[in-house]
Amino acid sequence: MNEKKSTSKKYSNTKLALGILKGILSFIFLLWIILSRFSENLELVLRYFIENDYLVFLAYVLSIGLISSIIFLPLNFYTGYYLEHKFKLSNQSFFGWVWENIKGLLVGLLIGIPILLLFFWVINTFGNMWWLIFASAMFVISVLLAQIVPVLILPLFYKVTSLENEELKRRITELGKQAGLNVQNVFKFNMSKNTKKANAAFTGLGKSKRILLGDTLIENYSDDEIETVIAHEMGHYKHKHIVKNLIIGTLSSFLTFWLMAYLYDISLIWFGFISIYQISALPILVMWGSLIGLIETPITNFISRKFEYEADTYAVKSTNKKEAFISTLNKLNEQNLGDKNPHPFVEWYFYSHPSIEKRISFINSLQI
Repeated sequence: MNEKKSTSKKYSNTKLALGILKGILSFIFLLWIILSRFSENLELVLRYFIENDYLVFLAYVLSIGLISSIIFLPLNFYTGYYLEHKFKLSNQSFFGWVWENIKGLLVGLLIGIPILLLFFWVINTFGNMWWLIFASAMFVISVLLAQIVPVLILPLFYKVTSLENEELKRRITELGKQAGLNVQNVFKFNMSKNTKKANAAFTGLGKSKRILLGDTLIENYSDDEIETVIAHEMGHYKHKHIVKNLIIGTLSSFLTFWLMAYLYDISLIWFGFISIYQISALPILVMWGSLIGLIETPITNFISRKFEYEADTYAVKSTNKKEAFISTLNKLNEQNLGDKNPHPFVEWYFYSHPSIEKRISFINSLQI
């Protein structure tokens, strides 16, 4: 047991350290692009071959993205492939890992390029008020993506099929009725093709809402245990966390873009730029977004942890299966090599969910 705990702690701390390292290196990379005048020189070279501003912008972003991908390839390989195999969590072959990343890149380009072009049009059309228009557009885009991801994008990465366990499906349907949700169908997806970890999710908006169960969850957990997991997800729906997160995310988005626009405008001269329209100055905007994100992270995580406690409470009270839920949390934490008791600062800053130790203590305190 102590060996398993030690392994979980080592895995979690390694992932955390690598994530922090990547964040620091990304920020240094941004500063280097700006301070070395590489950004300006790249724009000049591109304009020598390309006349259209939009094509120059796309070529600039893709060039920076390509350079970044090459620089961070060793770290991404170590984190996404080597580390998962080292801790016996991955089922992917090397070529499987490469193919999944290629698919992710293609989907990212398909979605990202129109958004980038929209941003460039907005900033050139509306000037210093670009943040208001773009934040509004991103709200609409986020709603659309929430609807199409479960239906169109997820099946590109996983085989999604209807759940065959009729008894479990009946229980989930009943949970849905308690929460005021009409469950049309419950789906499973072949999570095991990539990982030994287990998970479940409640995704989508409107008619695209779906309950998704990983096959690794179905195969390793009892119906009672899975029922408590779904009840937890239903708790998010019952407490309107999806809507609340959408509102919070929208307000946060408007505030973030306003701050980015303001800081971008006043700091241009610090780095030798003269206009917000300069393509080579845009890394400054990204830099401010990164710094603002550092401040927002513990705030959004605090709210998320509060929502998790509310969903845990609903799961216990709606199923009356406290022991099954605790068993599930322990098994999930062990299977996914989670840190049961992270350092308080690490949990406060980085964790969107309370630690398993705190969740179990909270659940045991509930009176049902």
